[in-house]
Parts: sequence; structure tokens; C-alpha cells
Amino acid sequence: MTTPTTAPFPIALPLPDAEGIYTFADDLARTHAEHQALLDAAACDGDTTLVDVTAPYSGARYRVARRPGTGRPLIVLEPHHDDLVLSAAGTLLTQGRPLVVITVFTKSASAHRTVQATYPGEQEISALRAAEAHQSLLPFAHRHIQLGHTDARPPYRAYDPALLDTVTTALEREITMAGDGELIAPAAVTRHPDHLLVHEAARRLGCTRFWDDTAFWTTYGLGVDDRHLFHLRTGNTLAEELVDITDAVLDKLTLLHLHGSQLQPARAMYRPIRYAWTTAAPLHAETGDPARFAERFYRLETS
Repeated sequence: MTTPTTAPFPIALPLPDAEGIYTFADDLARTHAEHQALLDAAACDGDTTLVDVTAPYSGARYRVARRPGTGRPLIVLEPHHDDLVLSAAGTLLTQGRPLVVITVFTKSASAHRTVQATYPGEQEISALRAAEAHQSLLPFAHRHIQLGHTDARPPYRAYDPALLDTVTTALEREITMAGDGELIAPAAVTRHPDHLLVHEAARRLGCTRFWDDTAFWTTYGLGVDDRHLFHLRTGNTLAEELVDITDAVLDKLTLLHLHGSQLQPARAMYRPIRYAWTTAAPLHAETGDPARFAERFYRLETS
């Protein structure tokens, strides 16, 4: 693992516990605004390590510290444009490795209902989500490959095995062209058929490390059910790993804000950060510090 990139400013993070149970969303929004003000001041003082990013839906502008792009590249197999940022942005920001991101399902009509009034069709929403992905990858040394498949539409059905074969072949070609790198993919904690398909394709291609892709947005409440079924499917084959992302939490929130097509208002973006605090519970017990946030990965155990 590469040396973590430390946060440029020590800001106390709010906690979703005690009084924070009732105020966390607003507390986090205020803390994020404070963080952005400090970055703006640093930019005015000539800090050239900062990247300007713009949320394509809202037009809001933010700054993020540029990541160095050192170490072995990560080759990311991502179902949809927001999946990597939702589940693993903190790890990417903390480690700062070069990225090759391969997004499989890039034709989409999926957007928050308030967004659909302005972006009414697949073509408009697909372009918006691609623009969001572009902005969220700007802080990294990266290549982004979009395979152009259409995402699953409700009511969901099991994925087509023929599509799995097609996607696996396309991914294998792109991975070969990318060269040496560590493969990561979704663990398919969520039962979304696109996640299940990409997970199976990744296993076929030798991937052994998977991120915790709990359903975050409108299906957030299904997390407990999904995790139960996930453990039934995987048994003892996947070992959990935690990555401490505390120093990158506010930058992760910035990247989440760039994906406004999927959730409005921006204040509601607290949910994945709230989940990161829960995920870090073992770190709280180990360190005695309740102000830790983490992302969960799974490693395929081989005999």
C-alpha cells in the first residue's frame, strides 16, 4: 500500500453519534464548506497542487488536492459512472495511485426525479453522467474507458449470460491493453444485476480484490438485507479489509457532489460518509478514536 496523502488542513470531522444523530447532515455540510474555504484561500496564496472541478448538474465549483499518481496502477472494473466514487473514492484519494477506469454500462436513463425534469431522456442523462465521471477523475492520473452498454432498467431481472460473455471479452481486451495493474471490481453486495454481472466477469478475469458496493442512494435501507444475502452467496470465500479514509473524507464528499444527477439536494450526500463511519467501527475499538472513517474491501481467499 502506498503512503497515504495527508489532508492539507486539520479540520475536526462531525460524528453521527450522540447529538450528531440528529445534526450530522448539516454538520457535515458546514464542515465541508469550511474545508472548501481553506482550499480557496490556499489557491489564492499560489498553491498549484489543487484541481478545480465543477458539478455538471448544479454548476457548483469545488477544489480538490491533486493526487500524485505513483505506485502500481489500479485497473478498475466499474458497472456505472458513480460506483467507484461511492464505494472507493476515499481509498483512491488516500493512496493516490494511477487509475485505469473501465465503465461498462454507460447508456443510462437513471437520475434523481428532480434531475429528469431537465434531462428527460437516455441521451441527455448519459451525457450528464459521463461529464460527472470526467470531473470526478480529474484529481487523479487516469485513463477512462467507456464500453457503451445500456444499464439494467426496473423492474430488474437476472442478467443475460450472453451479455456476461460479451462484457468479459471486452474487459479482457481492455485489461490486456492497459498492461500491468491491480484489478479491483465491485463485490456485488447490492443485488443490482449490473453489479452481479461485472463481479462475475471480474472473477473470470482473475480479480481477487473487490470493494463494498452497498446500495447507497434510494435503496440505502436495503443494506442490511443485501448484506445478509451477500454473505449467503459468498460464504467464507471473501476476507474483509478496511482502509482508513479519515484524512480524505471531505475530498470524497466533494467527489460525491459532482454526481448530483443521482441524488438531490447536495446535503443528502452525507449518506455514504455516514456509512464510512459505521464501517470504521473496528478502528474505533482498536484506536479508541471515534472520529475514524473507512471503506471496506474484500480479498478473495485462495487455497
